[in-house]
Amino acid sequence: MTLVGLSEAREKALAYRKIAREGGDPLLERRKAQGTIPTFKEAAEKVHAEHAPSWKNEKHAAQWLTTLKTYAYPEIGELPVNAIDTPMLLRVLSPIWLAKPETARRLRQRLGTVFDWAKAAGYREGDNPVEGVERGLPKNGRLKEHHAALAYDKVPAFVQSMRAVDAGLPVRLGFEFLILTAARTGEVLGATWDEIDIKEKVWTVPAARMKAKRVHRVPLSERCLAILNEAARLGTEGFVFPGRSAQKPLSNMAFLMVLRRMKSNVTAHGFRSAFRDWAAEATNHPREVCEMALAHTVENKVEAAYRRGDLFEKRRQLMDDWSRFTCHTAKLPAPSPSGSK
Repeated sequence: MTLVGLSEAREKALAYRKIAREGGDPLLERRKAQGTIPTFKEAAEKVHAEHAPSWKNEKHAAQWLTTLKTYAYPEIGELPVNAIDTPMLLRVLSPIWLAKPETARRLRQRLGTVFDWAKAAGYREGDNPVEGVERGLPKNGRLKEHHAALAYDKVPAFVQSMRAVDAGLPVRLGFEFLILTAARTGEVLGATWDEIDIKEKVWTVPAARMKAKRVHRVPLSERCLAILNEAARLGTEGFVFPGRSAQKPLSNMAFLMVLRRMKSNVTAHGFRSAFRDWAAEATNHPREVCEMALAHTVENKVEAAYRRGDLFEKRRQLMDDWSRFTCHTAKLPAPSPSGSK
């Protein structure tokens, strides 16, 4: 440990107070003097290590860092994180801004996260250099792409045809269950029997599997119960809609392959849009009930603060109506509790 004389310590203290009075950051100046400012690469890898445990899967964690390695490191990777400014980031983003807009958007977001961390850790001062970088980039005229959806009045015929498609029983049952519950693909693929309460007619998706990280209760219509009854006959104990192995869920390509066989130019996720259009245009169910059924996050902070319940009974009526609309062309088997888990 290096000892500092009293007079030298006073001089340094005066110098740091002067920096503070002038609007500077004494801690940052001290780190500059000591040569302890990390490079952008070091900062990015530190942020990645700290955030990775909270991310949904290993693939996302790997992609987060790979994007920076590919596009940012060659330009700014070895520079001290406090020496990087907006023009430098413009050079990072410009080559892919129009050619790869989605990648550029993610890169911009990840750059911003690194610089937010650097400022919070005392390695930078001033504004985040990512802010305002878009002013120097050309406008991207591409419209935001939404998941292709089927018109809601064509959903009943689609379901009828889908039941006869050349696909495994778990795939067909899972796809119809997805449509009737207006759930996301990953939520249905990962559904397990311990999430299902046949007696109470409810599917409880744990927070860890929800996009908003909140538990979501899904009311089950009679047709959903019939689907579960048929799925139970498959004899698996874990996943409701098992893949080739009972210990693994269906592949996330399973529903896409059904759509390809049906030559249908829509997406599985798009059925959530079909449900929302139907609810808005063909029913009188309140907007907040419909949004809750989709497990959408309440963007209005005041509304979110006062909303305590999940409107479950109102959502049950909504989902029963959707099931009746969707399945009105088919003769459906009645659910049998004896075959349920």
